Amino acid sequence: MSLLPRTAEEFSSAEYWERFFKKRGEKAFEWYGDYNKLCGVLHKYIKPRDKVLVVGCGNSELSEQLYDVGYRHLTNIDISETVVNHMNQKNAKQRPDLTFQTVDATQTPYEDGSYQAALDKGTLDAMASQEEGALAGRMLAEVGRVLGIGGRYVCVTLAQESVIKLAVEHFIQVGWAVRLHCLADPESQEVSSFALPVFVLVCTKFRQPMPMPILEMCQGEDGAPVRLPVVADLLSVVRERQAYAMLRQRLRTGTDATSTPSLTLCHAPTGRPRYTLTIQDCPPGAKVPRANHFAIFIVPQGRETDWLYGLAEGRGQLAASANFRRLVVVAMHREQEYTDMQAVQSELSPMVMELAPPGMPANQKVPFLSVGGELGWREVVSHGTSDLSGQYSVEDVRGEDGQLYRRLVFLGNDGLVQSESRLTNPAAAASSQKNKKSRRKAKLSAPPPMTTPSQTPGGALEVDKGYLCCAHHRVMVAGLAMLGVGNDHNKDVSVLLVGLGGGGLPQFLRDFVPGARVEVVEQDPAVLEVAQGWFGFTPDDRLTVTLGDGLERINNIEREGGHQYDVIMFDVDSKDPSLGMSCPPPAFVETAFLERVGKLLTPRGVFMLNLVCRDSALKKSVLGRVRGVFPRVLSRGIEGEVNEVLLCSRGTGETGVQPSLLKAGKTLQGALGMNSSRTAICIPQIDITELLEDLKVA
Repeated sequence: MSLLPRTAEEFSSAEYWERFFKKRGEKAFEWYGDYNKLCGVLHKYIKPRDKVLVVGCGNSELSEQLYDVGYRHLTNIDISETVVNHMNQKNAKQRPDLTFQTVDATQTPYEDGSYQAALDKGTLDAMASQEEGALAGRMLAEVGRVLGIGGRYVCVTLAQESVIKLAVEHFIQVGWAVRLHCLADPESQEVSSFALPVFVLVCTKFRQPMPMPILEMCQGEDGAPVRLPVVADLLSVVRERQAYAMLRQRLRTGTDATSTPSLTLCHAPTGRPRYTLTIQDCPPGAKVPRANHFAIFIVPQGRETDWLYGLAEGRGQLAASANFRRLVVVAMHREQEYTDMQAVQSELSPMVMELAPPGMPANQKVPFLSVGGELGWREVVSHGTSDLSGQYSVEDVRGEDGQLYRRLVFLGNDGLVQSESRLTNPAAAASSQKNKKSRRKAKLSAPPPMTTPSQTPGGALEVDKGYLCCAHHRVMVAGLAMLGVGNDHNKDVSVLLVGLGGGGLPQFLRDFVPGARVEVVEQDPAVLEVAQGWFGFTPDDRLTVTLGDGLERINNIEREGGHQYDVIMFDVDSKDPSLGMSCPPPAFVETAFLERVGKLLTPRGVFMLNLVCRDSALKKSVLGRVRGVFPRVLSRGIEGEVNEVLLCSRGTGETGVQPSLLKAGKTLQGALGMNSSRTAICIPQIDITELLEDLKVA
């Protein structure tokens, strides 16, 4: 529209508004919403008997409509003589007491404390860009002067951050109470070209300045006020409301399978995250039943990091299976209470309906989908903060198989599950062991589904040390077959592992691999503390931990000389998620460092690397460097994950997966079972042969 200003500065220019009103003529300009949209909040804070100063009135019909419903003490001021003359002529007969005056809002002729309310519809937004906010500051000071004790400055604004920050900080500094309403209309299904929500700022003057700032946020005209401690928190809420409005506008105007936007809904009383919604649209050309417009999928608690729900590829597969034009995937947050599925549906329904795809019939029923109709189960058993990795949570969850699992989750890295162990009931397991003495063959298995800890008879749950939850850990154990572990002439196995996690892998090696002596290098003391306190990690003379940097430890060992290992394992994550490779950090796969690793291996030694790399070019480069140091490299990808395990040796004889390796795997399988003497009820649950059969030459 040519009448709109070319720059933000023009909003506060008298010359601009003169041109604007001359071009627009008698048409009212209601960019910020008309009386019908604003009346609820205006009537709440401004009474008909109040003497009201309308700042920057323009040719809006708002004052006329207020006059018509009983507000007879309105003084309208504007810097445009054109609009003032027009509005006086227009209202002279029908509204004789409605006055319009050509007055500069920064220098008014009115007495101190002579008004009970000041109404501003967009004037603050117009002035804030001038003189680095000084012009708006003078206007706010003038408003404060003419308002009496208990008076209110009611400002209709789009709440651009610099604007709202200027006003809020001004009134907080002079001791006024500040409340902000967001008037975005969640009920409206109308698609508008103007998506930003309108806010109403209400600042109340007190006789004595408030000793502590009062900052409140309300959703809608009647929403309960939520107290916020600092201005930055208020600005953050405003940004969220604006982002949501823009997202809603985008979703109402079309579908886009290439984009999966998400938003977080917070718990109103606390402001803490409660739900995260991710939108997944079907691709163009997909054969979707005509009635399948829209559905909501509730992710079970504790399962939000599963591949199917936590990654874009998984959600795409989930959406394809559901087969709706739009699927909203809802994840529930930790440390929030959810009664049951019906309560969750009732809570979400008003909000998610705003995200429906365009063209959906108004009376369309929207199904809520879930796994077995259950909310899942999660209990946070510990939480803390690591100096290296930030906040973490230790939580027990119910898996898809009905078993209980314990997870270490780093909250600052998209809820990354750093470690996972299956839980077992020792009393129940001992009883089961007596009934199954004849079953000696070790294989991947799962005990019967468990109840929650509060329902479990026979004592507390413990970590099942014979079960490795992470598939890449199982591959690393299977890789020991390359050493000939289990043969009588190969009794001792020295292992250097960089990266502790929950300690499941090194504990398994110590407990089940004959003759294993394991040194773990872990940089984060908090991770060691969690592993010992919550994951059953128990160091001893055959399982030791060195706290420090893995790079430095290997460099020091190589420099000192005289020490070699049969196995060196890297299972260490990168702290920089922007690199395209989350495991290991890039320095661990530089050629010079890989050569040091090779020198520390015994002649039969194997280097094992957990590689997690989404950047195909970077992955190709890493593989090239590894192959340049180790002539024999076998690999195995992990189904449904980005992980790929590399098993590397300096041997040049056999290539590929030879029958001799599979035979060594069977020997290893038997040796693991025979060495499970630490606890009678803890047996290794791993299928070595199956893991080796899927190896390929990298």
